[in-house]
Amino acid sequence: MSGRGYNALSRLVHRLALKYTAVAEISFDIENAVLKDAGPVAGNHVFVSGLARSGTTVLMQYLHQTGRFKALTYRDMPFVLMPNIWKKLSRRQASGPNQERAHNDGILIGLESPEAFEEVFWRVFCGKVYILPDRLQIHRVDSAASKKFNAYIKNVLHSADSRQQTRYLSKNNNNILRLGYLQKNFPDSFVIIPFRRPLQQSNSLLQQHNNFVKIQSEDKFALDYMNWLGHFEFGLNQKSFFLGDKTLFERMQKHPKTSINFWLLNWKNYYQYALEQAAGNTTFFNYEEFCNNPAGSLDRLFKKIGIDSAGLQSSVFNRQQKPVDGFDKELLDECLSIYQSLVAKAGE
Repeated sequence: MSGRGYNALSRLVHRLALKYTAVAEISFDIENAVLKDAGPVAGNHVFVSGLARSGTTVLMQYLHQTGRFKALTYRDMPFVLMPNIWKKLSRRQASGPNQERAHNDGILIGLESPEAFEEVFWRVFCGKVYILPDRLQIHRVDSAASKKFNAYIKNVLHSADSRQQTRYLSKNNNNILRLGYLQKNFPDSFVIIPFRRPLQQSNSLLQQHNNFVKIQSEDKFALDYMNWLGHFEFGLNQKSFFLGDKTLFERMQKHPKTSINFWLLNWKNYYQYALEQAAGNTTFFNYEEFCNNPAGSLDRLFKKIGIDSAGLQSSVFNRQQKPVDGFDKELLDECLSIYQSLVAKAGE
């Protein structure tokens, strides 16, 4: 997911649909006018939100495979705010073979692959509230935006391919910014927060940062594309989460983004806040346990969220521990203390 591989026409259409908020808003209004009452939005939906490189994409793919969830897919691009109308217009496009995504991490994607396009909604209608030049800050969702989000979920569910797809599925790492809103407004839904050992996850973030800096330096459209999607995890447009801890945020900014310590501080910032704010149906998901025993790990998670995992095909991931140096040992110890609390929470 970087925008690479698009031809000139595709780039033009994506720019039209995603860059200009007025066009996106109009597409949303047209969808609502056509559907009018798309059905109820309350229900036991699932919101996956973790710091990048914690297994969120793979977890979403497994959830999607159950056939019980409706999520946006690459076929919904670029008019993700009118999934029903665009679905009719784009059906002629052949799926084609899946290809490895720009992360070069072995994950294959195609037109039918679910992806994190929900953030386009929030950027279009509320971007000025929480997207700042140097950070992403906690997003207090007002009643007008909440009403629109309910309509958005209704529209996505209405575009389902099967009657079994009654639950909305979101993978949006930026939802940490509106965690309280999701817990309050969707009390019967589940927020799943995957986590990973801090040094390995931070190193993976650093490697992806370098990867996307290179991609975006060579192709400005790739940078624009990530901005339009609201993906600021790494690359030239990287923005850290400001979650209320000013001292920690300032400490983070003292390190260059090429330093492992910058990414360890991002890890601490994210998961310290997640632990403090976890409430209701918030569930932590252990990446290392998942890699070692995916069937058992998924079975336990699926039972929590009311899904039958029978017949689900999974395989063990051979994730090697990569050597990392240059890190602050005291900082790593701080992160490991949080990690142990996350492991305990995940085991409850």
